[in-house]
This record gives sequence, structure tokens and C-alpha cells, in this order.
Amino acid sequence: MSLNPRLVKESFAVVEPVADKAAAYFYGRLFAENPHLRAMFPPAMDVQRDRLFTALTRIVWSLDSPGGLSALLDRLGRDHRGYGVVAEHYGAVESALLATLRRFAAEVWDAETEAAWSAAYAAVADIMIGSAESEAGIRPAWWSAEVTGHELRTPDIAVITLRTAGRLPYLPGQYVNVQTARWPRVWRPFSIANAPRRDGTVRLHVRAVPGGWVSTALVGHTRVGDTVTLGSPLGTMTPQGSGRDILCVAGGTGLAPIKAILEHVITSGPRPRIHLLYGARTARELYDLPDLTRMASGFPSLRVVPVVSGDPGYGGLRGPLPEVTERLRRWDDHEIYVCGPAGMVGETVRRLRRNGTPSAAILRDPVRGAR
Repeated sequence: MSLNPRLVKESFAVVEPVADKAAAYFYGRLFAENPHLRAMFPPAMDVQRDRLFTALTRIVWSLDSPGGLSALLDRLGRDHRGYGVVAEHYGAVESALLATLRRFAAEVWDAETEAAWSAAYAAVADIMIGSAESEAGIRPAWWSAEVTGHELRTPDIAVITLRTAGRLPYLPGQYVNVQTARWPRVWRPFSIANAPRRDGTVRLHVRAVPGGWVSTALVGHTRVGDTVTLGSPLGTMTPQGSGRDILCVAGGTGLAPIKAILEHVITSGPRPRIHLLYGARTARELYDLPDLTRMASGFPSLRVVPVVSGDPGYGGLRGPLPEVTERLRRWDDHEIYVCGPAGMVGETVRRLRRNGTPSAAILRDPVRGAR
């Protein structure tokens, strides 16, 4: 049967309101039918269940956009390879998924809808398997990395330097999934905070999130000499090389990928003028300001503008980053990079668009969130 996005979307819309129950049922069914697969997943499944439905939702609602869907599935296929997923696992997932949909979309489920889902799943699996297999010939599924530096910049923010066993091929602005020895099978994404270096080291800027297993382990329990595991580099917020002047808006540890982009631009030509709006709640949380000031002193076209939102006594520029960005000037002729908390990023992008900046000129990081 040919792909029928309408039937897939209509039935999925019935499941969406009970996503939590459906995800729990899906994993219960998957592990009951394939007990050996349980060892591939983290001990606690709450984040995993959220990720399942987030990915499934994006896939379903992208079925009418082949270009965007293909890019999404390519990323997911490469990402899942790092978790040990192989082609044989896709059949088990399809069986559990169809059983879940039959149960939670029973009011609209029929043979035609099941055939539509089977056709959609086959198309999705083919792309993901193909992406994983094509990458297998050129790079490993993951890299082992030794911690060579651990600087506690604030009580909950650390700058961590890693040296990988073998070259990690990445572009400035990309991120990697990270696993610590303290929490096997628990992966969380972190942006790389430097452009590629000759010595092969990479830096991560990590804020310990309350309840965040990996972020807390990296900030509070990781020491020089420890080993972590990195997945394949991902992400599309990379330098565009348009030659236009650049605006960077970074909130908190959202500075990490933007700093990598800045390093790249500064050492490449042409050299545009760059505005970096670097925001935090308090001046103390501007944890990387001394190094940014050093960068600006060696590159006069870089202007670093610290912004503090939660300290009325701060003597510099104050206010929420989206508001300050809009207040300073129009940016519609700039190449723009935005990274930080999701709410800040969304509001900054909204204000930029409202003031005439084309959507294509705005790049954002997709990995901020609970770690």
C-alpha cells in the first residue's frame, strides 16, 4: 500500500491526548515480547517515554514534507546507532507500536489504517537503517573521551575539557550525546563549546539541572582522568559563511555552541562584525565573560554585550534577553544565532521576525532542556 499521511495523522490525533499512557503501554509491550531489549534502555524510563512521543509526533506531522522528514530521520538513524540499535530491532518496535495504536486509537482503527501505518513505518525504518549503515563505514558509533580538565565556574556550572580516543569529526555549533560511567545507558545532549582544534580536545559547558542525572554527574561527580562516552556529532546550527554581519544571542550555557561558532568565524575569512549578547540572571552567572573579553581584545570586530535580567543593582545592560535584543536595534540584515533556554529562544526569534528578520537568517540550537 502507498503512503497515506491522512490516515496516519487522523489516528495519531486520537492517541496524542493519552500520550503518557500510550508510551507506557508501548514499552511494556516491547519489553514483554523482547526482554533482552530492556538492557538497552536507562533504569528510569520517564525521559525515554517523552522522547518517544516527541519523535513520533514530529515524524507523523512531517509525513507531507519529504525533505524535512528525510533530514529528521537521517539524524535519528545515526543517533540510534550510538545506542546500539541495529536493523533487527525495527521489527520488534513495529510490532509494539502497532499493538499500542490498535489499543489507543481503537475508535478509528481498521485494516486500511493499519496498512497505512505499516507502510509509513516501513518507509521511516528504511531511511533510518540506511543512514546508520552509511555512517557505519566512515565513523564509529561512539567515542571514548578522557576528562583532561574540569573547572567549576559557579556552584552549578562546569567547563569540562575532553580528549577523545580518535578524532571526533564535527562542525562548530554541533552537539553530542554524552553518557557517564555513573549512569550507563542514560544519554543527554550537550553542545561543543569550541571549534575543532589541532590537539583534538573538546569543551562542554554544563549546568547541573535539578534532577538531571547526567548534568549533575558531570558537574559534581566527574574528575580529571575519568572517562565519558560521546555519540556522533549532530545539529544544523553551524556557520553559514554568508559574509553578512553576525548577531549571537546566548542565554546561560547556551553560550557553548555560539562560542564554537565565534572561534571559527574569528579564524576564518571574511571577518564580519559580530555582536554577542550574552545573558544570565546575575553577573556571577556570566561564567565565561573573562574569556569572551579576551577574545574581543584580539578581534576588534567582536563586541561582547553582557546582559543581566535578575539583578536590579547591576551596572550594565539589564533586562530579559529577547527584550534587550529588540531594544538595541534592528537586525534584519544580519546572520543570527540564538541559543539558551527554550522560552528565551522562542521569544527572541518571535521578536526578530516581527521586526523584519527573515526566518532563514535565524539559526537556533535544538538541544536545550533538562539534562
